[in-house]
Amino acid sequence: MNITVYLGSYKGKDDSLTDAVRELGTWIGESGHTLVYGGSKVGLMGILAQSVIAAGGKAIGVEPQFLVDQVLQYDDLTELIVTLDMSSRKAKMIELGDAFIALPGGTGTLEEIAEIMSSVSLGLLRAPCILYNHKGYYDSLRAQLGRMVKEGLSTSERQQGIHFADSVEEIRGILESK
Repeated sequence: MNITVYLGSYKGKDDSLTDAVRELGTWIGESGHTLVYGGSKVGLMGILAQSVIAAGGKAIGVEPQFLVDQVLQYDDLTELIVTLDMSSRKAKMIELGDAFIALPGGTGTLEEIAEIMSSVSLGLLRAPCILYNHKGYYDSLRAQLGRMVKEGLSTSERQQGIHFADSVEEIRGILESK
C-alpha cells in the first residue's frame, strides 16, 4: 500500500512528536508499505523518510522544482519525482496514494489534508483519511467537523471516511481494516 503522509518541514518543539514520526516511519518500512511524501530532508519530513528507509521500506518523494533548486530533497529516496509546482506536487501525491495521513504540521499540511477530506466526503476519493491526533493536535479540527454536522452544513455520512487516531497502533488498525 502506498501511504501518503503530510507533515511539517519543521521539527516542532515537542520531542515526543519526533518519536511518533519515527515510530510511524518504522512501521511503514517494516510492514512493506511505501511512503509517499513531500520529498524533503528537513524537519519531520526528513525524519519520516529516514525512518522508513532504515526499516527497509521504500520512500517516494514528490518535490517541486523550486525546492529541488534549494537542495532540500532527501538524497536516499527510493524515487524522487520532481514536479513543476506545488499544485502538481499535490496532484501527484494524491494519484500515488492508497491511504492518506496528516501528522501535526503547519499551513501546508492543513491545506493538503483539507483537500483529501473534501475529496473523501464527496466520494471522489475512496481511501482512508487519517489525522494523527498526537497529543490532541487536531482536537479543534475534530470539533469543527462535528459543528459542521450539528449546524446542518455536513453529515456524519459525508465524514465517514475521515478518521482521527491518537497513536500509530490506531493508524495501523484503521489501515488494516480497509
